[in-house]
Amino acid sequence: MALSDLLYPDNPKRKQELIHLHQELLDCMSANFHATNELVGVLNEHLGCTITPIKMRESSTVKENCEIIIQVMNAIQHQVQKIDSDMKEKLEPVLYQKLYDIKEPELEKIAIAQRVFSIIFGEATSTAAMVAIKLLGSDHLTLTVSKLISLLAQIGASVLGGVSITIIGLGLEMILHAILGAVERSQLLTAVRSYEKHLAEFKAASEKYQHAIHEVTSLVRQQVQ
Repeated sequence: MALSDLLYPDNPKRKQELIHLHQELLDCMSANFHATNELVGVLNEHLGCTITPIKMRESSTVKENCEIIIQVMNAIQHQVQKIDSDMKEKLEPVLYQKLYDIKEPELEKIAIAQRVFSIIFGEATSTAAMVAIKLLGSDHLTLTVSKLISLLAQIGASVLGGVSITIIGLGLEMILHAILGAVERSQLLTAVRSYEKHLAEFKAASEKYQHAIHEVTSLVRQQVQ
């Protein structure tokens, strides 16, 4: 047992709590990577995008993995903006406005989008048009992506950003190593509180993000069956 553990008996418990919270964070990030890749697959297959799928890097830090997913989420946002620009450029203003009119039937919106994609690609499926309409009309998805990007950036910049993805290794120990007595206790309390704060917000935003993507991908699966 370390000297600091003898002086402050609650430290081992704090360390275990920190490890548990870190694992929760990683599980949440892993689910976000999976959901993001699902959406990337749909965009690549049906809208002709060329976004590279992502993978968590176990040898990297939390911050580095946050940056990986942020980069792809920015690419997705860019593609949605490009679709919007194409629609605006090739449609009459009245038809373009219909795409964002909540009172307009969705089938009509899909038909309008398919007309534009036929011009761009030479031909277009109703599935591609449907995906475009879901992405353009989903304030829910747009807002959750923006929120998650913001939280990922905060997590990357926080005290937990430098922790290795591999929790049973040097990443966590480097933070705790050679810190004795009250200093260690203070550092542990600060780290745990930071984890708890960020994790609560991150889990809530991640669930909304994954749900928004599932809405799009499940509709695509139904469409192609």
